[in-house]
Amino acid sequence: MSAPHKAGFVAIVGAPNAGKSTLLNHILGEKVAIVTAKPQTTRHRILGVHTQSEPPAQLVFWDTPGLHRPGKVLLNQEMMNRALSALTDSDVALWVVDSLKRGAEHQTALEALLQNRRPLVVAVNKTDAASDKGQLLPLIQEIQTQAEPAAIVPVSARTGDGVPALLAEIIRLLPENPPFYPEDTLTDQPERDIAAEMVREAVFKLTSQEVPYSTAVTIDEFKVEGALVRIAATIHVEKDSQKRIVIGAKGAMLKKIGQTARINIERMVGSKVFLQLFVRTTTDWTKKHSTLLEFGYQG
Repeated sequence: MSAPHKAGFVAIVGAPNAGKSTLLNHILGEKVAIVTAKPQTTRHRILGVHTQSEPPAQLVFWDTPGLHRPGKVLLNQEMMNRALSALTDSDVALWVVDSLKRGAEHQTALEALLQNRRPLVVAVNKTDAASDKGQLLPLIQEIQTQAEPAAIVPVSARTGDGVPALLAEIIRLLPENPPFYPEDTLTDQPERDIAAEMVREAVFKLTSQEVPYSTAVTIDEFKVEGALVRIAATIHVEKDSQKRIVIGAKGAMLKKIGQTARINIERMVGSKVFLQLFVRTTTDWTKKHSTLLEFGYQG
């Protein structure tokens, strides 16, 4: 007798920079979520689909913005709302914990999970960077006492160590359902939206201080012309001083951003890309409902 097919929604939650997006990309074997060393890179609720035949299961993941205290900035409030709504809509919560560093956001994540009770699996991440694996035991015992999860699995999102065991624990908790998506589906994000995120990823990696957090990217044109994809995108910042930084001396920084983003976009679409970037000052866009809606962060 064959095993019943399991399928369900899994919210990946945790503090900023815990490795949530890296873990999702490893599970899928493709890059659908951008990754940088800076916290709060993810702003949207990103869907990724993992389908397997043995045991038969389909896990529909939501990669969410890092749980944090949002303060009064509307963008940060919207990011928190998206993370919490994913928890509410999920069958299983996957809490990714940074084994090397825990701050106030760790407690914020714990509080959210306790308030929104869902079957919980904890991934204790970055074990490949831990100098002494024995140091993980007190952390695991602490999480077990505080959150009472169904399972705690040490993993490395970077190398994939422990990920098969993690998936097995999640599947164990999923309900019996037929697949929700065709088996070759990886994400529901249109390529133009992923391209915008890859431009924003390049800005995050190549600029510093407040500039990455004041940046949004919109796609003005996305055309497939035979073996060429032609893309025009606008990088929005909040201040003219930030615009000058993004452009750089004689356009050097903007050129570097474009080159970095283009390599990743070409890998995604599988063809040559002509990428044209513009920079625009959209004053205080992170604090206005109208611009958050226009840039896809509300609604």
